Amino acid sequence: MNAKKLNLHEAVDFQYAGRVGTITLDDGKVNALGPDKWYALEQAFDLAEERNLIVVIKGRERIFSGGFDLKEIQKGVREAIELTAQGSRFARRILSFPCPVIGVSTGHCIAMGAFLMLACDYRIGVDGDYKIGLNETMIGMTMHHFGLELARSRLPNNFFNRCVFNAEMFSPMDAVGAGFYDLVVPEKDLEKSVFSAVKEFEGLSISAFKGSKTKGRVDLMKLLDECIEKDLIL
Repeated sequence: MNAKKLNLHEAVDFQYAGRVGTITLDDGKVNALGPDKWYALEQAFDLAEERNLIVVIKGRERIFSGGFDLKEIQKGVREAIELTAQGSRFARRILSFPCPVIGVSTGHCIAMGAFLMLACDYRIGVDGDYKIGLNETMIGMTMHHFGLELARSRLPNNFFNRCVFNAEMFSPMDAVGAGFYDLVVPEKDLEKSVFSAVKEFEGLSISAFKGSKTKGRVDLMKLLDECIEKDLIL
C-alpha cells in the first residue's frame, strides 16, 4: 500500500498508509521543541484522529528529542510558560488519544522528549550509548506541576525521586526499569519491532481500547488539566 506523505513543517513529517500514521521529528540537530513544532505535531494528530489511525512518533538517527527549545525559554518568563503549556497540552493529547500511540526513541531522549515517551501507550527504544531522563533540576529548572504528576503516574514509585528530583540519566536498557521504555532493541531490529507492535495494536478493538483508556484515565486527565492551569500562573 502506497504511503501518503505530508510535510507539515521543515522538521515534522507525517505519512500514513492503511491504519497507521507515522510522525517523524528531524530538524537535523537535537529536535528541540518550539512553538512551530508543537503546532505541526498537533496538525499531525488532527489528521491521525480524523482517519482513526494508530500513531507512531519517532525521532531522527541518534536522538528522539533533547526537550524544549531553550532559546525560546530564554526569551522571557511568559514565553517559557506558554511553551511549557504547549508541551503539556500535547502530552495530554497523547494520553487521551483514542487510538494507540507508539513512541519510538531513536537515541537520546531527554526532558520534554522523555515526557512524550511517558505519555505514549507503548515505547520502544534503541540500544546504544544514549541518555534518557528528566534533566530539569540538573539545568536549574524547577519541575512544573504537569511534569510532576505525569511522572508520578507513569514511573515506578521507587524511581520517582531518582528521575524527577535527582535528574538521574539512564541508559536505554536501564530506562526500561525506570519506566521510560517498554522495550529496547538493537538499531538493526527497530523497524521490525515497530512493525510487530503495530500488528499487535491492529489486533485490538480500537473502540474498546478507546473506552478503556478513557475510563482508566478520567481522574488523571482531571488532575493534569488542573496542573496545566496552575502552570500558567506567573
